[in-house]
Amino acid sequence: MTINISVQTKHIEEQSDEENHRFVFAYTVTIANDGDSDSKLLNRYWLITDANGKKIEVQGAGVVGEQPVIKPGQSYTYTSGCIIETPVGTMEGYYEMLDNAQNKHKASIPVFRLCVPNIVH
Repeated sequence: MTINISVQTKHIEEQSDEENHRFVFAYTVTIANDGDSDSKLLNRYWLITDANGKKIEVQGAGVVGEQPVIKPGQSYTYTSGCIIETPVGTMEGYYEMLDNAQNKHKASIPVFRLCVPNIVH
């Protein structure tokens, strides 16, 4: 099973409140199935870390209420969001995937940065 994951992030300024240490980010994930078997996304696990070192773990079934089946050569894209207490943070994790032979695999989500624009040069 070959799953490739890419992520784009965006700071949601209108929902953020710097004075109250609330920084809202959207992230768009594309999960590409570069293997030769269908792959069903069963579960997700996220580790969210803010600049103060505060860690939040999020896990559960599927993503945005779905457990998509991604066919070989196809991809699935969704957008979700998170709130952290600092203007910079990171996210990383994995998806638990199921192939046609009912084998479970973890598809790693490489660490990516959440960052208010122009704060890090």
